[in-house]
Amino acid sequence: MKKKDIQILLVDDEPDILEIVGYNLSAEGYKVITANNGSEAVKLAKKNKPQLVILDVMMPEMDGIEACEQIRKIPDMEDTIIAFLTARGEDYSQMAGFDAGADDYITKPIKPKVLVSKVKALLRRYREDENSSNIVKLGDITINREEYKIVTEGEEMALPRKEFELLSLLASKPGKVFKREDILDTVWGNDIVVGGRTIDVHIRKLREKIGDKRIKTIKGVGYKFVI
Repeated sequence: MKKKDIQILLVDDEPDILEIVGYNLSAEGYKVITANNGSEAVKLAKKNKPQLVILDVMMPEMDGIEACEQIRKIPDMEDTIIAFLTARGEDYSQMAGFDAGADDYITKPIKPKVLVSKVKALLRRYREDENSSNIVKLGDITINREEYKIVTEGEEMALPRKEFELLSLLASKPGKVFKREDILDTVWGNDIVVGGRTIDVHIRKLREKIGDKRIKTIKGVGYKFVI
């Protein structure tokens, strides 16, 4: 997909942010659509189906958290990249954003060039997801990326979003050791501050569901998926 075909929905109640960020993204070649509140953002998302949505949290009429939840319910937008751009850096705000279905969290202030680089990275993730097969079979495990489901030993189960994304990442390259910092960056986003045991807790839950033999711990480094 070429830049001119990529639509970015930028949502913020500050006109200066819309102007500055919108200008820099447009100058990069992207098509930018803007909204100044959550309600308008949901309407524009339904109409335009953008590939990336950048949302402020604190907005009138409908805040970014609720808007994110509503956008995730729009058909064909389950895999759209959603990132929060906000001055709020509290952990609870970040966690609420990710629980609502956001993919990343960008903290203001941020230099325009840095933001553009961040957007490029987010869109690379979108293209990788777009180009990857929705159904992946690895041994006795089948991963359905479209429905966030797995089938193991004939049993189908739906996984919570972060557990599924963690499993999908590890299973994307069986045998490769994924470092802990890379897992946090890819699954949780490099702007979120989480506890050191976040990955361990999710790995433990996955092992309870798919068995201990599939995910190996590489002490002091990270984890790998074994067929």
